[in-house]
Amino acid sequence: MRSIFEKRGLRFVFAANLVSMLGSGMNATAVAWYILQATHSEIALGTFAVVQTVPAMILLPFTGVIIDRQDRRRLVMLLDAARALIIVSISLLAFAGQVKVWELYAMNTLVAAGFWIFWPTVTALIQELTPGDEFVHANTFLLAGVQGGWLIAGAIVGFVYNQIGLGGVLLLDVSSYLVSFACYFAVRKGEHRVLERHGPDQQQLRSESAAVSFFREMREGIEFLRGHREIVMLGLSWALFLSAMMTGVVVTPPLSGQFHRGAVGYGWLNAGWGVGAFVSAFYAPIFIRQFGARRSIAIALGALALSMVAAPRIPIFAFAVLIYGLMGSGRGITGVAMNTRLMEQIPKHFIGRVQNTFYAAGTTLQLIQSYVVGAVAERSLAAGFSVIALVYAIGFLSATWPLPSARTEALTEAE
Repeated sequence: MRSIFEKRGLRFVFAANLVSMLGSGMNATAVAWYILQATHSEIALGTFAVVQTVPAMILLPFTGVIIDRQDRRRLVMLLDAARALIIVSISLLAFAGQVKVWELYAMNTLVAAGFWIFWPTVTALIQELTPGDEFVHANTFLLAGVQGGWLIAGAIVGFVYNQIGLGGVLLLDVSSYLVSFACYFAVRKGEHRVLERHGPDQQQLRSESAAVSFFREMREGIEFLRGHREIVMLGLSWALFLSAMMTGVVVTPPLSGQFHRGAVGYGWLNAGWGVGAFVSAFYAPIFIRQFGARRSIAIALGALALSMVAAPRIPIFAFAVLIYGLMGSGRGITGVAMNTRLMEQIPKHFIGRVQNTFYAAGTTLQLIQSYVVGAVAERSLAAGFSVIALVYAIGFLSATWPLPSARTEALTEAE
């Protein structure tokens, strides 16, 4: 594990993501709380979740090729700079007391468009920089920093929101992007691109138009998946997990309201999740080594499903925070196991396209789920939590579904 931090590039990537996600987590939490206060509507929170999904549905089928083609470090720096400019403009409106809910929706639509290119790019960059036998440890550090930073930030917002307001929180997010940009700048020098090992010869590549080349590369990513059933099943589990996790923003603020705890209670729930996600970094590698990646994913998704059912039915707020801690831990184990398995099985020149296929599926599911959960939670918060639990449960089934052995697949192909 120490060898990970001996690599200069990885040290700066982990630092950048910790700082960046701290700011992004504060942004998301503050905006969600502001929208709930302004509208008093779970459906409005569902819309908030949806506007973060729409750009993903449009961009993800295409951006995988860009990630596999371009220098991933420079692409991340460009995304950081663009998102900082967008957020600083809205923070000025918030300081002036003129920000409107639709402007917050617009901001999150644009920022989410950047995020859905940013996150697969960072994962691909880490795969590029990490030795193959260190994937578990690299993903442990990545997700501990990202999830801990994101969700502990939610706790911070719960305690400082009343003092600095939405504008102050957004300005802190802008500063985190500037720090992240500087860290990625220091990762390495020069331009680096991952070269494909297979594909058309150079003469054919030179004769292709840009559009033909682009769609050929998209098709190659899909064809890769057709021959790898285990990766497809992992991707299905990931898509279900992603949609359920991101829909949590619809039900968590109302849960704090159910306990009459306001913004501080919302902060404690986010703190529970964030601490659980961070602490899981210390035992996720041991857990995965003991049970294997696929079984670890199944266990974690099962725990998430049960916890979602229990959280709104617990009469004591402290126990609800503990349940959120358990859910954060399940999120950490799932993320480490999933990313590690995908990095091990997907070649570097395919990782962007394959990942984005799964992200596109997950965000499409979230688009539907967010509105369903928002509409259901308006009538019964416990039922809204149960809808999310059902999606986690389906993910559990996909992670435990029996796969044919390599010998059986070989015989089938021969026939």
